[in-house]
Amino acid sequence: MGTTKNNNNNFNSTSKSDNSANDNKNNTRVVLNVYDLTPLNNYLYWFGFGIFHSGIEVHGKEYGFGAHDFPASGVFEVEPRKCPGFVYRCSVTLGQVNMHPSEFRTFIEGIANEYHGDTYHLISKNCNHFTDDMSHRLSGKRIPGWVNRLAKLGSLCSCLLPEVVEVTTVKQLPEYHECSEDEITECLSTASPCGSQSTSGLDDDQEKRLLSPLASKTDNVSFVKEAPLK
Repeated sequence: MGTTKNNNNNFNSTSKSDNSANDNKNNTRVVLNVYDLTPLNNYLYWFGFGIFHSGIEVHGKEYGFGAHDFPASGVFEVEPRKCPGFVYRCSVTLGQVNMHPSEFRTFIEGIANEYHGDTYHLISKNCNHFTDDMSHRLSGKRIPGWVNRLAKLGSLCSCLLPEVVEVTTVKQLPEYHECSEDEITECLSTASPCGSQSTSGLDDDQEKRLLSPLASKTDNVSFVKEAPLK
C-alpha cells in the first residue's frame, strides 16, 4: 500500500512538472518595439509627439503592418528590433501571453486576413493601429498613446501632418501572392485613395526611410500568409 501511494505521488509530481514546463514554454512576453521615421523625433519626442513605426514582438519574432497596392496580407515579420529602413528607439513590455507557437501562428495568419496591404491608411489604419490591435487581443492592454498620437491629430486636421509622412503606399507585390499581369495592371490603375498620393516630392533617402521595409526585396522581411477562409 505504502509503495503504491508513493508511486501515485511521484506520478502526480511528474505530471505537475511536465505541465509547468509546458506552461513555461508557451508563456511569452508581448513587447512593443518602436522606431524613428525621422531625426526630428529627437526633438518632438520630449513634447509627446513623433513620427514612429512600431512592431509587436512575440515568440522571438517581430510583426508589423505595411502598405502595398494589392488585396493580400500586409503583415510581415522581421528579427526583433531590426526592422529594415527604420531607426530603433525603444521597447515597451506590454504583458505576457500563454500561447503555443503553433497556436500563435494560426492567430497571426488570421490577423493577416484583416490587414491587407491595400487597406493601409496613414490616419485610420497604419502600423501603429495594427500593433495596438495586436496588443489588446493578446494582453488586454493598449500601446502607449504617444506612439500613434500624430495619426490621432491628423484625423482632426490633416494639415498638421508633415509633408514627408503623407505617402502611405508601396507598390510592391508580396512574393507568395500570385497575380496575373492583367490583375497587377488593374490593381495599379485603380489604386486605393491612400495610394493615390505622389512620392515625387521626396528624395530617394526620404522615400526609403518612410516606405521600408516593404520597399526593397533585398531586406530580410517575410510576409505572413493569410489563413484560408472557411
